[in-house]
Amino acid sequence: MSRFLQIVCLFVVFSVSWSSSIPAQGKEVAQKRNVIFMVMDGTSADAVTLARWYKGNPLFLDELLVGGVQTYSKSSIITDSAAAATAMATGKKTMADVVGLVPVFQGKEVQTPAYLRPVATVLEGAKQKGMAVGLVATSPIQHATPAAFSSHVTNREHFDDIAEQQVYQGLDLVLGGGKGPLIPQNEWKKDHPGLRKGYPQDKPIHGRKDGENLWGELENLGYQVVTTRNELKSVKQLPVWGTFADSDMAYDIDRKYLDLPQPSLAEMTEKSISLLSKDPQGFFLFVEGSKVDWSAHKNDPVGMVSEVLAFDKAVGEAIKFAKKDGNTLVIAVTDHGTGGLTIGNPDTDDTYKTVAKSKVIGPLKKAKLTVTGALSQLDEDKGNLKEVVKLYGLNELTIDEWGRIANATHIEEVLADIMAKRAHLGFTTHGHTGEDVFLYAYGPEKPTGLLNNIDLAKKVAHFLGLSLEHATNVLFVDGVTYFKQQGYDVSLDTSDQENIVMVAKKDGVEFRYPKNKNFYWKNDKKVSQPGVNVFTGETMYIPSPLVPFRGAISASNFFTLLKSK
Repeated sequence: MSRFLQIVCLFVVFSVSWSSSIPAQGKEVAQKRNVIFMVMDGTSADAVTLARWYKGNPLFLDELLVGGVQTYSKSSIITDSAAAATAMATGKKTMADVVGLVPVFQGKEVQTPAYLRPVATVLEGAKQKGMAVGLVATSPIQHATPAAFSSHVTNREHFDDIAEQQVYQGLDLVLGGGKGPLIPQNEWKKDHPGLRKGYPQDKPIHGRKDGENLWGELENLGYQVVTTRNELKSVKQLPVWGTFADSDMAYDIDRKYLDLPQPSLAEMTEKSISLLSKDPQGFFLFVEGSKVDWSAHKNDPVGMVSEVLAFDKAVGEAIKFAKKDGNTLVIAVTDHGTGGLTIGNPDTDDTYKTVAKSKVIGPLKKAKLTVTGALSQLDEDKGNLKEVVKLYGLNELTIDEWGRIANATHIEEVLADIMAKRAHLGFTTHGHTGEDVFLYAYGPEKPTGLLNNIDLAKKVAHFLGLSLEHATNVLFVDGVTYFKQQGYDVSLDTSDQENIVMVAKKDGVEFRYPKNKNFYWKNDKKVSQPGVNVFTGETMYIPSPLVPFRGAISASNFFTLLKSK
């Protein structure tokens, strides 16, 4: 075949390949469309009910209730956040702790997967289409749920890898906690000599193990980096990366009472929409109210109410924009229940017919802070314990209650239990629960009825005109297999376990693909890619060679790419 015919054939292949980004049903999206996907982590139905009673008025969520969602994972009828978020982001079930990867089984009776492979998320699909994309969370942004929309790792605890992938994903906007995984451990220690005083963070993060300074890299990549509420207010354009805590952000009630310089979830949502909506191609925004789950794990009803109401205000901002815009789909859902909250407990076995609202809400209203926030004010010698307990709304404690507090190994747990009992609330667990959860939605093509969590990604993809299968094929090719098929000698350089590199050599040409980066080296030339390199423990997945990321491939781009190879 002549050189000319080879070029023509390749051009046709790329034209067909790119056209397959339109879903099989042939749906084309003419107008600009947006999606705001919101997750209220770990929120059971009773938590929403309790928050409504506390507020005394309907929630923004109430007008959006359209159905329910089944939450089970590949490995359990009670899911964790990693598996649940992966399902909602990719339309694929996976196992507990796994982020953005799905198991591949070989054989009908095999229970253990042969390997894990990455699959594209709706955020990555939207980005591939040229839309603006953003992440917002009150947890560390590297936490399981936001991570599942923006990264691919074998275990949710791999914060360093998640952070690195997020930095090199080319996200337009990131707002939340999680500065710790962006800075080297030695730099973190310089900034944090000894124990920090003030508002605590539930799960401290003490810097990166690999020594990379991703915090500095953000500015090199063109991000405007902000760390306070006032700095965020002044932002006028993208890209922006806002990190407002080393780990998790404060509970909303604590943020307000202690006058912390952090934005609320509603403020972050409103700002995100105002910036992302300027993109002519539309936007995909992920928003998580992360800490309903965290307070539910503690069985702290004050924290749960605080965070449900904070999330509801963020939903209000999303709906305000969606109603005005007309082409925005808003989905709000929880990934699973946590804590097994019940309004009513064994003390109401015989009195439930006469439990007044004040008996439940009254004790909660006395609290000025969550149990975490209250204990953040405790002196080292505990001399102000009585004042701290009052900040949590526990006045006039009995002798027995004081005895429990004085002898407590985990005082936080005891205080939360006393509050729950006073409010006639019950909890069944400090872990997750497996019930179906509420589905809230607004806008064109909104999902309704009882769905599985994997259906949500499919609904979003259909609305935006995406093919997640095509996005997966573009973004994730088994690099070891690919280069071996081209006759290269391929190896994995594991001399630095924190920075594994795939190396392919042939005829004086060497390719080096560092994990978590959006580039590779061809000899001494650094080449950008449309996505990140993902190491799964067995192989390195890389973006498909020669396939463009944004927009249809033009003739000029095609010949440029052809010559570069």
